[in-house]
Amino acid sequence: MDKHKLQELRDLPIEGVAERLGLRVRLGHKSLCPFHDDHHASLSYNIRRNNCRCFVCMDASMGTIDLVMKHLHTDFKGACRWLADSHNVILDEWKPTPGAPARETFDASRYGAFFLRPWLSGEARRFLFDERLLDARVVSWCRITSWRDRKGTDWLQIPYYDTGGTLIGMQNRNLQQGGLPRFRFPRGSRCSIYNLPMLKLLGPADELWITEGCSDCWAMLSAGRKAIAVPSATLLSPTDRQILGGLPSLAGSFHMYPDRDAPGERLFLQLKEVLPGLQHHQLPAGCKDFSDYYVQSKSNRHG
Repeated sequence: MDKHKLQELRDLPIEGVAERLGLRVRLGHKSLCPFHDDHHASLSYNIRRNNCRCFVCMDASMGTIDLVMKHLHTDFKGACRWLADSHNVILDEWKPTPGAPARETFDASRYGAFFLRPWLSGEARRFLFDERLLDARVVSWCRITSWRDRKGTDWLQIPYYDTGGTLIGMQNRNLQQGGLPRFRFPRGSRCSIYNLPMLKLLGPADELWITEGCSDCWAMLSAGRKAIAVPSATLLSPTDRQILGGLPSLAGSFHMYPDRDAPGERLFLQLKEVLPGLQHHQLPAGCKDFSDYYVQSKSNRHG
């Protein structure tokens, strides 16, 4: 991991990291300390220094990576991977072989055929239909396919298209982990705003829902709503911001269920700067994101 990516993980807001670990940060920048039997919110967060410390059980302050290591009982590499996966930080992009000429263009001709006849392994079907309860029509619309590597690990292959339907990138999602990265992106992939072909189907009275990540987008589509997804506001390119800024001419209203944590709310506020008409909707208690809300709602209806 290069030093810039490492610094990006260290610079993630400490309170947001704590929230995603399941800690409830109170107004005074404190939470109950998970490392001892705490009843008085002893874990304090220093926003300026971006660290935290419990003055009951810690001898020194901890940053984001140390907090994750200690809370999840994992090593440095595992903590970095968790932070990257939970905050949409891409660690494993393609890099050219040393000494070889750089080729940064995504080779759509190489990958395009994968999505013409999608194939779903048993593990992929379990994840998409049994675990996420997605509508098969949504999986077909998004052209999700899968593959299995030589070690037997199953991966989802998720294509990214521009508004006109041209393949511009691809995301590989590991379905089994096993010490491997959660996401991988081929050379030159542009994987930012997801499901852009939906924009051509919008009418002047339509609602468009903005979600964080592909999984929430699939759930929103399965719920019968028109949706696109962003990875995070900090990863939006100038082109992405231009697309979002032009949405008011395409649809009647814009909506979002932010993840039920501090990073989710920050993402909403950042996106609202680009899309002022974006409307906030609150997830029910106990639902961390829209995918969770969708699965719970679907399960309750069929329970």
